[in-house]
Amino acid sequence: MDLTERTIESKTMFQGRIITVLLDTAGLPDGGTAQREVVLHPGGVAILALDEADNVALVRQYRYPLHGLLLELPAGKLDPGEDHRPAALRELSEETGLEAGELTYLGHIYASPGFCDEALHMYLARDLTRARQHLDEDEFLDVVTMPFDTLVEQVMSGEITDAKTVAAVLKVKTLLGR
Repeated sequence: MDLTERTIESKTMFQGRIITVLLDTAGLPDGGTAQREVVLHPGGVAILALDEADNVALVRQYRYPLHGLLLELPAGKLDPGEDHRPAALRELSEETGLEAGELTYLGHIYASPGFCDEALHMYLARDLTRARQHLDEDEFLDVVTMPFDTLVEQVMSGEITDAKTVAAVLKVKTLLGR
């Protein structure tokens, strides 16, 4: 069976700085139609920075949609047309003040594919040197350092719930054979 849904009509409902919201009419595989709300997002990067002592740099920041603090990997939005590798280096430097001598691509995930096209590209950063943190003017966060094994435990216990952090931690755990 062909499971493809085809766009019949698409209306832009909202155009913001970061996202666009569409209301689409989709043709279904059985010949019927359905409304689909779609959020278009330029994508992002997340970086697991692992130092020589096996510690990971995390950021604690307030996430307005959740009205609470989250502990997560340094991450950021791609600029339109921007390649994700230099964006990862930029975001790591901006948020933590760390520079990576080695950057390994871990692949990408779709955190909410039921309504959003955002692809999050994940990296493992190693061979780290300290520089100066330089946050965006509307960005407020604390850098937290944690042993990698403790981070894995917090992911597995459900204490860490951020999707990109969970995915990258488990990928790195597997990559390192732990």
